[in-house]
Amino acid sequence: MPSVEAGMAEYYLRRAAYYERVYFKPERQPDLRAMAAWLAGQFSGRRVLEIACGTGWWTLHGAAGASHWLATDLNPATFAIAQAKAMPASVAFRALDAYRLDELGPDQHFDAAFAGCWWSHVPLPRLRPWLDALHARLRPGARVVMLDNRFVPTSSTPISRRDVAGNSYQQRSLDDGSSHEVLKNFPSPEQAIAALGPGVRDVQWQAYAHYWVLSYFTA
Repeated sequence: MPSVEAGMAEYYLRRAAYYERVYFKPERQPDLRAMAAWLAGQFSGRRVLEIACGTGWWTLHGAAGASHWLATDLNPATFAIAQAKAMPASVAFRALDAYRLDELGPDQHFDAAFAGCWWSHVPLPRLRPWLDALHARLRPGARVVMLDNRFVPTSSTPISRRDVAGNSYQQRSLDDGSSHEVLKNFPSPEQAIAALGPGVRDVQWQAYAHYWVLSYFTA
């Protein structure tokens, strides 16, 4: 049986051509407009590492004022869509596994990081180690922004099961008729903030109707 990560990689590979359909749900438009406008001012003059950029939907908004923005992803199908877009001049792309940040090299450090709709796909036992690895790539005082979905019964895919580690899963169907189990966690503010560990400051949680935003600085 394929691993959770392999299964999700296959799902997003097949979904790439219409991945951004989710951003056209009518009920989510007020949230998306507000977050896009807010995000544009969060990284002014900073060198930003983006994790799992996907089709680059958030890249376009976040990179507007950045001095350098490295958008990374491992999915070739969504990555190709992102690279085909007219991005700000600060944006560069690199194929990179989010769990292998050591491959950036010892001299690659950043003073900001961003991840849009990635946190929810990280298995809970891997979350804190992954955050520690991310923070290790950042300079002191780096700006970090994470955003992801809230579970809303009228808009979200139902939870199909939970495992012994506390991860929740959804059963999703694609246009080709295939069905895929996708890990999708929905943390409370307390759970998300606790996962950050002690090396952060000025933590803020913003709840929207369909999304949440977690922002902070490294100590």
